[in-house]
Amino acid sequence: MATQVVPRQLSIQDFVSELHKFPEAAFVDTGEILSFLQRTIVAPESLSPYLNWDRQHYTRNLIDKSRLYELIAICWEVGQVSSVHNHRDQNCWMAVPIGRLQVENFHLASQDLEHGVCKLTPTNTVEMNPTHPCAVDPADPVHRVVNPTQFGERAVSLHIYSHPFDTCVVYSPEQGTCGVIKLHYTTMFGKPA
Repeated sequence: MATQVVPRQLSIQDFVSELHKFPEAAFVDTGEILSFLQRTIVAPESLSPYLNWDRQHYTRNLIDKSRLYELIAICWEVGQVSSVHNHRDQNCWMAVPIGRLQVENFHLASQDLEHGVCKLTPTNTVEMNPTHPCAVDPADPVHRVVNPTQFGERAVSLHIYSHPFDTCVVYSPEQGTCGVIKLHYTTMFGKPA
């Protein structure tokens, strides 16, 4: 009979301290950081300095940044959805300490950024919640994050990117188009960006 590991709860400050202990190699493959997220839950109340809500669009709130990674809290109102996007060949891990979210994954069959065209096919959908973090598949990294209306609650996701980056490619599966966009923070270290 399998035993389930009960995750330990850490404040966001202790969570960041633990991330700082990982060697560079831990950010190259997804297994080690994902295992850490499966064993660890961030105490929701400790996130309050980094939570910023906007009824028009989800918010990107920088918590920590080093040469190896950046940690962002994304705040999702009910019904908010990201664009379909990639992470510029960086690994990404996501945990949801508040609420629950869906990750819709896509296979990128072709992409021509110069002409702004692409072909995508949906692959699967994964639910994230406080006990189910996930890592973006480096072989098929194109996805979108959704806070479905039927979930009926706000959500907060923590995103760890293996190296900081400030642009990504966004895709329209319906129109077969794609393009590069610049990324912005809503807040940085608890202060307006």
